[in-house]
Amino acid sequence: MYNQEKLMVKISIQEADFNLSEEVNLLEKLNNEDGAVVTFSGRVRNVNLDKSVSGLFLEHYPGMTEKSLEKIIEQAKQQWTIGRVTIIHRIGQLLVGDQIVFVGVTSKHRKEAFAACEFIMDYLKVEAPFWKKELSDGEESWLDAKQSDKDKAKNWQS
Repeated sequence: MYNQEKLMVKISIQEADFNLSEEVNLLEKLNNEDGAVVTFSGRVRNVNLDKSVSGLFLEHYPGMTEKSLEKIIEQAKQQWTIGRVTIIHRIGQLLVGDQIVFVGVTSKHRKEAFAACEFIMDYLKVEAPFWKKELSDGEESWLDAKQSDKDKAKNWQS
């Protein structure tokens, strides 16, 4: 839930779906300091690596996952002046079209909010301990982080 610090953070790992409008409203509620709210929402797509996808199963390492996400937020906080941050990541069985992830960041200015949101999402994809099993063309297979995702996260280091 939201911490009582200046930087208000919400991290939730959950099976249940989330409501985009409610999450944006929570980022904006009683927030007169920040002029920018940037969000990202990811969903299960129907094709991956030229294969038809019917669903995903996501697992995580409880406790370790939240610590990893806290560390990513702390790294973002060190690079940009941000206000509130929300990360929601779903686990369990998901179907095509289902929401998987939500990242929301507020800041006084849009440039910092955009950069921090993109940074958090890029690092989440390669640093957070989530495991994805994909059902493609009738076969199940565990997915590794894509090299393009690793490269994107690495670009933030320079």
